[in-house]
Amino acid sequence: MKRQDESAAATISKSKSRIWPAFAVSVSVLAAVVWQYWPTALELVAVWRTNQDYSIGQLVPLAALWLLWHKRTDLRRCAIRPCGWGLALIVLAEAAWCLGLVFDYGSAMRYALVLAICGVVLTLTGPRVFNEVKWILLFLFLMVPLPHYAHDAISNPLQTVATRGAVFFLELGGVMVSREGNVIVLANNVRLGVVEACSGLRMLTAFFVVAAVFVYVCDRRRWQKMILLGSSVLIAVAGNLIRLVVTALLYLHAESKTAEVFFHDFAGWMMMPLALILLAGLRFLLDVFFPEDRPPCRHPVRPANRTGAAAGAAGPESLPNLAATVQHHRK
Repeated sequence: MKRQDESAAATISKSKSRIWPAFAVSVSVLAAVVWQYWPTALELVAVWRTNQDYSIGQLVPLAALWLLWHKRTDLRRCAIRPCGWGLALIVLAEAAWCLGLVFDYGSAMRYALVLAICGVVLTLTGPRVFNEVKWILLFLFLMVPLPHYAHDAISNPLQTVATRGAVFFLELGGVMVSREGNVIVLANNVRLGVVEACSGLRMLTAFFVVAAVFVYVCDRRRWQKMILLGSSVLIAVAGNLIRLVVTALLYLHAESKTAEVFFHDFAGWMMMPLALILLAGLRFLLDVFFPEDRPPCRHPVRPANRTGAAAGAAGPESLPNLAATVQHHRK
């Protein structure tokens, strides 16, 4: 008995001797990453506050925390085993950050911040936890504003689509209208310019983030989730078209001040609920046409043992007999 106690004490001592070095390394890695990327994080916050097209980015970390809380049951089942492969992601993030610093490319430094967060999670928690939260970590990339070339490559076509689409639907409704570039010329000589701020990029980025959260928590097959997420782009573009068409009609039949208030205030608030209703409607259609196409339960309920099954089948009146049997076996 004494030898067993000594062996147990030795095992506990070895475990403690392994824990403290791992804890020290983990704290060192976390402190180094925070120190390295803190200025980049502050710069990212400044971009969120000054660029309205990407102001939704400040809600992405909060949404990610909520998604982690949503997965808390699955995360409790995962063993925490630090993994050295996460250091490779941190080194890769460091290389991207240095390139961004040398070539004055802020987007590379911001994406490196998210990549470093992924590396820290893998290093400190291990592959099982990382696998559970990989989509949430990927979601964090949405908090980074698009690079300038990507911004222009998306914004300019959106302006053209918005202008042509608004003119098409106005003409379809019998309204005399013409187009000069990205300017809509109405019958009363009112010129409605579809500038970059009216391209719908702000609506697109905001609704894509909201749709990503909606798709993540909904219980559908992966291909259906991809349909829902892809449709968010079309819904955002359609919402911006509706706003432009209604604004043009208000310029024709109401005061210009009323049209401006609608475009900048009322429509800006109403487009997001309308887009969510359309997305929920699409999900309802998927439920109607594919009612049985749902992912299998990841954590099936274990079948009851024979004693429990017999007790449940016999009903409450058999509980005294079951208790007597257990007492007899104890004796």
